[in-house]
Amino acid sequence: MRFTDGHSNSSVCTPTRYGVLTGRYCWRSRLKKGVLDGNSTALIEEGRETVASVLKAGGYRTACIGKWHLGMNFTKMKGKSKGKWDYDAPIARGPNAVGFDYYLGIAASLDMPPYALIQNDRFLQKPTEHFEALKKQLDYTRGGAIAPEFKHVDYLPLVAEQAEEYIASGAKESEPFFLYLPLPSPHKPVVPNEAFQGKSGIGQYGDYVVETDWVVGRVIQALKDGGVYENTLVIFTSDNASFAVPEVYEVIQQGHRVNADFRGQKTDAFEGGHRVPYICTWPARIPAGKVSEQVICTTDIMATSLAAAGLPVPGGAAEDSVNFLPILEGQHQGGSLREATVHHSGSGMFAIRKDRWKLILGSGSGGRTQVPKGLPPVQLYDMKNDPAETTNLQAENPEVVKELTALLERYKKSGRSVTR
Repeated sequence: MRFTDGHSNSSVCTPTRYGVLTGRYCWRSRLKKGVLDGNSTALIEEGRETVASVLKAGGYRTACIGKWHLGMNFTKMKGKSKGKWDYDAPIARGPNAVGFDYYLGIAASLDMPPYALIQNDRFLQKPTEHFEALKKQLDYTRGGAIAPEFKHVDYLPLVAEQAEEYIASGAKESEPFFLYLPLPSPHKPVVPNEAFQGKSGIGQYGDYVVETDWVVGRVIQALKDGGVYENTLVIFTSDNASFAVPEVYEVIQQGHRVNADFRGQKTDAFEGGHRVPYICTWPARIPAGKVSEQVICTTDIMATSLAAAGLPVPGGAAEDSVNFLPILEGQHQGGSLREATVHHSGSGMFAIRKDRWKLILGSGSGGRTQVPKGLPPVQLYDMKNDPAETTNLQAENPEVVKELTALLERYKKSGRSVTR
């Protein structure tokens, strides 16, 4: 089933990852805007249930392979090296602490140090060297610590290989498994391998997307080879929309619009910041070739995954997570499954969507897209008739503005948007 109105809960990546794993909007956490860096402390609060922790308690083997970017509690050195990171010490709070039996990946994005592989709570190779920052149009990284053998271009194929091995091992054992596979692509730095360069016909970014598709294909094939594809729920989506808009990267994109005809880009409250691809497969239970116009959100992955596993959502957890399994199985015949969906930009600007109406609590994009000055302080768009958000209807519909503003405030004050 393909969803045409699926959304990341934020238009930047760290908060979306928090939402995926906890079923909770990240603006309820300490992170009110922006993203973490590679040395940030753990964002997921102690005692908070995650989709991994609940599935693990329910008998699932759990693993995370790829890009974490949710903070890890590294140790700082003492004595003469006081204040520096001690990459020899075990990581006090990382993926293993929030429900994952196994972790292999990098601390944050592929453009953020430390550039080194971490397995469970240890660096496989300590980042002892310094990487100089590269800043080009698309291919850039921040300078910082790097392991001697770490190469950015090798990392995406490594993720694919490790995912295949994990699936193969899981298929041979009796326990079901949950694999969270946050890919480092397509994202800066744009580093497609030689085998994919020129394959897309639209430059390096397009080639990196082709390589990403190749990785997903390897995962699906591994499920088939292991004999578990028919009874495995696969959810494919993105943590935000693309940064590579033609207005900025026209030469590279050669006319291809990565965010379709939606306004804006990654970081924005506009649709081009958070409306993302969403494809779900489960051959044993989801009919093939279906398309849904239901509004869903990445926070919904937790409740949906638990429902698929036959497990209840623990009390007090997943406060913003709606189970959309009935949609996947064709059992939902009513109206909107979600009462409303809250969107959040990179700078912390709020928007709320209910049925056809979307209210943005600000006059700009909340991100990188520039808009004229002097516009009304709020924006209201009819997403049914104007999904490109071209016409602000706030002046003609003050009652809708009032209703949606009040609903957002209720969600903020109550600490949840979903009742069970």
